[in-house]
Amino acid sequence: MDNMDESPDDQPESQNIEQETPVADVFVPPSINRGHVLSGESYSHHSPIPRAVSADMSTECVLGVDEAGRGPVLGPMVYALCYLPLPLHHSLLAEGHHFDDSKALTPAVRSQLMEKMCSDATDLFQNCGWATRAMSARDISAAQLRPNGTYNLNAQAMDATIALIQEVLDSGVNVREVYIDTIGPPATYQKRLERIFPTLSITVAKKADSLYPCVSAASVCAKVTRDAALDVLYTAYAGTGDADEIAWGSGYPSDARCTNWLKGNMNPLFGWGSECRFSWGTAKEMLEVKGAPCRADWPEADDDTDNLKLTGFFLGAEEEKGDELATWFGRGMTEEVF
Repeated sequence: MDNMDESPDDQPESQNIEQETPVADVFVPPSINRGHVLSGESYSHHSPIPRAVSADMSTECVLGVDEAGRGPVLGPMVYALCYLPLPLHHSLLAEGHHFDDSKALTPAVRSQLMEKMCSDATDLFQNCGWATRAMSARDISAAQLRPNGTYNLNAQAMDATIALIQEVLDSGVNVREVYIDTIGPPATYQKRLERIFPTLSITVAKKADSLYPCVSAASVCAKVTRDAALDVLYTAYAGTGDADEIAWGSGYPSDARCTNWLKGNMNPLFGWGSECRFSWGTAKEMLEVKGAPCRADWPEADDDTDNLKLTGFFLGAEEEKGDELATWFGRGMTEEVF
């Protein structure tokens, strides 16, 4: 996605909207940091290295990467990875626990699988390590709306992927094979990653989350973390305690519950809180139609910055003429107004 608006390709089909909606009792994994989520901070979380790997750090591992929440206007985009010993790749994940693309699993099943990965008595916990990078709506928008050169979503996603993989390698895990669900053309993405990680066998593919079990497991980690983050974010509007139902639904613009919630909960000046991606077309259009009277217009980089005034950054300032001191404190009134 090289522009600032959500891509139609990132929108779920209407029949899948419910699959994208968090369940009321979603499992809250240790990847949820309530303070960071509510304050709009991006952050990473790594599980402990599983015992099957930490007992012998020379164990060759396979690692998969996937994301959740690329298209929504509400909530974070979460990148996740899952790694485990190579011999267990298919037998444990696909055959033992039936991992699949998170969109092919019901929200309840996703939540149950994630809970097993976090429960120390299970074979998933003992053999699988995982990590997430929660990219907040606030930070995504701030990067896309930079006045002097945007940091688009593809670049943000690439950097999150690279950082997560590098952090696992830095922990000493012997990763040999890596499978990643693509961003854009698979060949281009794969070549770049191969230059960064020349010792790894890397495969980037479309629909990797339905082809490679480790990517399926990463998909579940990403989706459940995002679902739980949405639940936390909604408590700011629902009052104390967890909400029985999130009124904004899935957070996708194609979800009527989401757009209705945005319309009904918009502050005419500030819009929404840190849960909203202000750079998305859906949010920008609502603000332009219903509010934001002080929308900023940033100057081009080659403007004469020596002559810039604070008032020059705001819409309508070019109409202000005459005595600057008088207009700074407010316009004068004539007798007719009394």
